[in-house]
Amino acid sequence: MSGDLKWYVAHTYSGYENTVAVSIERAVENRGMHDLIQEVNIPMETVTEITENGPKTVERKVFPGYVLVKMVMTDESWHLVRNIRGVTGFVGSANDAIPLTDEEIAALGVEKREIVVSYQVGDSVKITDGALASFLGTVDELDLERGKVRVVVSMFGRETPVELELDQVEPIG
Repeated sequence: MSGDLKWYVAHTYSGYENTVAVSIERAVENRGMHDLIQEVNIPMETVTEITENGPKTVERKVFPGYVLVKMVMTDESWHLVRNIRGVTGFVGSANDAIPLTDEEIAALGVEKREIVVSYQVGDSVKITDGALASFLGTVDELDLERGKVRVVVSMFGRETPVELELDQVEPIG
């Protein structure tokens, strides 16, 4: 059933995001619907505001008026979220809620994808994807935060550093 889990966007009255999120979580708890509604998220960003008293760091909602809900869309789960006080509906058309795509989720940073790499700095690797596919090189730098690896490849008799995604290379041997 977890294959049907998708992120949906619920529209709320402005300023009611936290109340709606807590209410959804409470309703899920009370009705034992953890299998249908797994997570509620309000995307936040940290911003430094300049005030009369100097700079101040605050948490701000990225999308005021919206709450993200990771759920299996059924009549029961739709009604639970839709009938929470402060929810005006789902993003989509009429009664058809449209889930976020994997790209949208990644861009929002809602879910952290963990990539396990089986190589480290100094290892010989083969590039498996992109313009330099099948080239061999040596791992020069790993940046797990950004999901990047820098590989030094020998091209035209010169050592050339190339930045790639972590999953674009594989260890040799």
